[in-house]
Amino acid sequence: MFRELKEINARPKPFEFYTASDLWTDEYISEQMLSFHLNEDVDLSSRNAKFIKRSVEWIASNFNIEAGTKIADFGCGPGLYSTKLAQRKANVIGIDFSKRSIQYARDVANKEGLAIQYVNQNYLDFETDNQFDLILMIMCDFCALSPSQRNIMLNKFYEILAHGGSVLLDAYSLTAFQERKETSTYEANLLNGFWSPDDYYGFQNTFKYDKEKVVLDKYTIIEADRTRTIYNWLQYFSHNALKKEFEDCGFAVENLYSDVAGSPFDPDSREFAIAAMKP
Repeated sequence: MFRELKEINARPKPFEFYTASDLWTDEYISEQMLSFHLNEDVDLSSRNAKFIKRSVEWIASNFNIEAGTKIADFGCGPGLYSTKLAQRKANVIGIDFSKRSIQYARDVANKEGLAIQYVNQNYLDFETDNQFDLILMIMCDFCALSPSQRNIMLNKFYEILAHGGSVLLDAYSLTAFQERKETSTYEANLLNGFWSPDDYYGFQNTFKYDKEKVVLDKYTIIEADRTRTIYNWLQYFSHNALKKEFEDCGFAVENLYSDVAGSPFDPDSREFAIAAMKP
């Protein structure tokens, strides 16, 4: 027992383990995630409905979305952005790891007669010969990636963007990093049964890495017949650090905002958004 508890409370190296598939492809967990996506009043898996409406209106105006504009929505979830942009006659493709979310998005598109292409795939593996006018990665998805994965994504974005095309994504700031605390929690059916329909015991260890500006929420879920560990990494950025990552991949940073609805940039905000162009 001592050995198991020591392993549960062990601090890994930053981004040492990658368990995204456990979070997004598990049948039960993906059902919980979809319910959060579709809850219009909260900012959990997706932004709340009022914010999304305002965000889409700003994106459409700021990036001149019109009939035929080609948009790739990475981490599209159940298509909350993709649907609204396609309603404006944009040519949209959505990529997401969750089969359940993609199926929901497809059902909505079919019901509304929208020709959206949805791809059920880890976007790190996504390949296409298409060129896009706008690439989106919203809800701070970029922060869940390791430095090498972020480099893969930015180079992928650069390759599939048309010249003059833009990337828009949001990220957690150093203000948000300072608010995070290291904690250790043990609870029966941790997070109100989020991890399994059956009884389980859950451990949550939150680790901060001050040098790297990374936070890990490590979940160890112990059921009668299995034990799982899920690693939820989040990178926090200064605006200069994020700008450098883009510029190192050939992008020209166009602007910084406090969110993906175009709110004026505030260096003290918990999140910020970056718009970068392929020259």
